[in-house]
Amino acid sequence: MAELKIDEVQQYVEGNLGEFHSTRLKRLQSLKLSKILQRKNPYLFRAKNIQSARDLVATLLDAHLSSQEETIFGEFLEGLAIFVNSKVYGGRKSSAQGIDLEFSHNKIRYIVSIKSGPNWGNSSQIRKMREDFKKARKTLRTNNSGLHIVAVNGCCYGRCSNPDKGDYFKYCGEKFWHFISGEAELFTELVESLGHVATEQNETFDRRYATIVDQFSQSFAKHFCEDGQINWEALVHYNSCAEPPDRDLDSSLDGKE
Repeated sequence: MAELKIDEVQQYVEGNLGEFHSTRLKRLQSLKLSKILQRKNPYLFRAKNIQSARDLVATLLDAHLSSQEETIFGEFLEGLAIFVNSKVYGGRKSSAQGIDLEFSHNKIRYIVSIKSGPNWGNSSQIRKMREDFKKARKTLRTNNSGLHIVAVNGCCYGRCSNPDKGDYFKYCGEKFWHFISGEAELFTELVESLGHVATEQNETFDRRYATIVDQFSQSFAKHFCEDGQINWEALVHYNSCAEPPDRDLDSSLDGKE
């Protein structure tokens, strides 16, 4: 076991967090108003009594981007966890299906499936993870039948009051980062590291976000507003009618035809 150097963690964050921001910016720039309106529930937004085109567009964008960013940032955190573990325990990205990290410590081989938070999957997804753990154990014991293997579902944030799941352990938040690094306070130190490089990247994103909200709001108002009020019947018709109306919402966005 080696001691984790927090400056190396900082360097990793600075070198890789930009990819998260560039990916979310690319996803934002590739959005089409027509696709967002077709994928979201218009009844929900009507029930929330949203009044203006801009408020509706901003709400739709935020809902869409939130789910996108969770996935993108989850990939960054997975890479960070593997990096941290490699520095301390010599861990590596596993080649086994469904296993993200593999390392040895105190004569135990750990196989880890990394998720963002504790409430990541339904019963079938959890069953699939258990099957992946079972297959990985079988493969690893092919050449060493006596190998002691422990499976872990690691979650980057949150908590789990009952970590022992029988055939695997579930470590969340503080316990997960301590488990892979040996550092009890790493889970809080990571917040500081992320803050160092967040400001500049987010300023670029925020400027582009504001531009897209303006563009989408103008197009939405043109097609779905009357006298400044949202025509909810027209919006529901566009979203749910068996024969969708021919509305080219995207033709004027960014000058695209």
